[in-house]
Amino acid sequence: QVQLVESGGGMVQAGGSLRLSCAARGSGFRINLMSWYRQAPGKGRERIATSRDGDITYVDSVKGRFTASTDYARNTMDLQMNNLEPDDTGVYYCNAMIQNALGVYEFWGQGTQVTVSS
Repeated sequence: QVQLVESGGGMVQAGGSLRLSCAARGSGFRINLMSWYRQAPGKGRERIATSRDGDITYVDSVKGRFTASTDYARNTMDLQMNNLEPDDTGVYYCNAMIQNALGVYEFWGQGTQVTVSS
């Protein structure tokens, strides 16, 4: 059984920084794709960073401020968030498409709250 475990998050003032980490725990799997999503209050879940085959893409609203990094040997994906804005407030989720002997499955982390005050 694979589990995505998130850490980081918290509360910060506008202009501050936070770092999120996600680790895929388990055995007998390979990660095909990892992403970070966020869900702002009253809104749907939005994908903000995606890592596939070493390439990382970002949604326009976080480009230049957020930096994702992946370590496929350790099955981790971090998200460094700088110059945070109040609109970055929300619950952040790690997501992964994971392949094992039975097929490809989608997994979600438990979510971590990020609150940016003005």
